[in-house]
Amino acid sequence: MDTSPASAISLESGVGPVLAKFQDVQRIAVLRGGGLGDLIYTYPALFALRRAYPEARVTLLGTPIHAALVAATEGPVDDVEVLPFAKGVRDGDEDPEALEQFLQDMQNRKFDLAVQMHGGGRFSNPFLLKLGARHTVGTRTPDAERLERNLDYIYYQNEPDRWLETVGLAGAPTIIAPLLRPKPEYRQDVAGLKDQARSSLVIIHPGATDPRRRWPTSCFADAAASLAAEGAQVLVVGDASEKALAQEVVGLAQSKIPERDREAVRSVAGELDLGQLAALLDEATVMLASDSGPRHLAQALGTPTVGIFWVGNAFNAGARGRSMHRIHMSWVTTCPRCGADVTQVGWTAPHCGHDDTLIEGIAVADVVQDVRDLTATSLLLRG
Repeated sequence: MDTSPASAISLESGVGPVLAKFQDVQRIAVLRGGGLGDLIYTYPALFALRRAYPEARVTLLGTPIHAALVAATEGPVDDVEVLPFAKGVRDGDEDPEALEQFLQDMQNRKFDLAVQMHGGGRFSNPFLLKLGARHTVGTRTPDAERLERNLDYIYYQNEPDRWLETVGLAGAPTIIAPLLRPKPEYRQDVAGLKDQARSSLVIIHPGATDPRRRWPTSCFADAAASLAAEGAQVLVVGDASEKALAQEVVGLAQSKIPERDREAVRSVAGELDLGQLAALLDEATVMLASDSGPRHLAQALGTPTVGIFWVGNAFNAGARGRSMHRIHMSWVTTCPRCGADVTQVGWTAPHCGHDDTLIEGIAVADVVQDVRDLTATSLLLRG
């Protein structure tokens, strides 16, 4: 970590040092690209930032799915500016004119503080500096451009903790972040999906952006079949691109259970917008998923989760408590096909090119038992 000399004043408790707040901060920009889970990692830090600067307007520089989440929930972000395509910030075909116009528009906003929460800074730090904010804070690898206050970027760190440590450099002490809450109108949209005749509602998400993070479809199907046979309603979720995957899980599960229970397992993949998904997850008894954005959303809403993780992802994104969340980890460290070391990621090593799952060996029976245990806990807490 490096800071400006006048700033190195410890004030309150945090994941790391909590430095002096910046003065006269009215407008804050937070840079965070990526998917749904990428934004949810930052929410504890965003709440802490909001608490530290209660009069400031917090603008998220993010992606379309981030804008959808902010619109669907009550949280610490005031508005979202969708990032243009730019190398290392938002993947896509870069339009130089659109990029230049975006940066000009952001400079006109005259941000007092800009916070980089998007990786090691090789591309995101130069981007952040072009916003022209009075103060800058963020993470950096040794080869990245310096900001005013910097946190060393080490890949294997719990992501929410990383960003709490980052905003500590801006004077924001660690807080226990409140849960996200879906807006009321979305609750009405999904009210009819819940089968009151079933003993519990288990949501399954079989997808993940990286195929190597996906538990095999047959494993999800076996788990769904077991839970439905025991009285649970099982709904399989996903976006439009995951409809076939979700239906495969449903089809396999239904083939393994008595006909009377088959309607208890069905897919709603591609049928829900993000607000409706949040409302459904908030109603769920337990969520079972690979390491994915919907699982992170369920956790942020306070719904118990059973997560299937590759060990490296568990370091970064696994829930820290175990009373409401359970983690099953695969300890595979080499590609099943070519033997490449998969622990070297990001800038340290290229992807070997194979997408074979790294979490095939996790036992269905162990996962189902954790769903049962968390179902009992969840039903008790809900009265």
